[in-house]
Amino acid sequence: MFCNPDRISGSKLGGIDLARRRKRKSRRRQEGRKILEHIPQFSIDSGEDKPVTAARKYIHTHGILPPALLLVRRNEHTTDRYFWAEKGLFGAQYVEENHFLFPSLKPPEEREVALAGCR
Repeated sequence: MFCNPDRISGSKLGGIDLARRRKRKSRRRQEGRKILEHIPQFSIDSGEDKPVTAARKYIHTHGILPPALLLVRRNEHTTDRYFWAEKGLFGAQYVEENHFLFPSLKPPEEREVALAGCR
């Protein structure tokens, strides 16, 4: 079987990358990221605890009200992001992709319309 070089994308020839594909950025996730930029952020260090445990302890001890974004530093290279919502603690990436499921992330005028529809 012969290989057609025109059909090969991203192949390497002699260690040189011919075509490097860009990572696709989801519009929905970009929109969610923009929304999360306006939420209060708290940066903490996880210490001996696991990152999610450190986030929960910090929320409890400081009485943080939702919505809030917690940036938990795991080590010098890694920071985990969590979103504190009325429904609980979620990974920030999940929230970015599914921001429409969280009423606290809707603009105030949309929240009033949603609440009026529930009555």
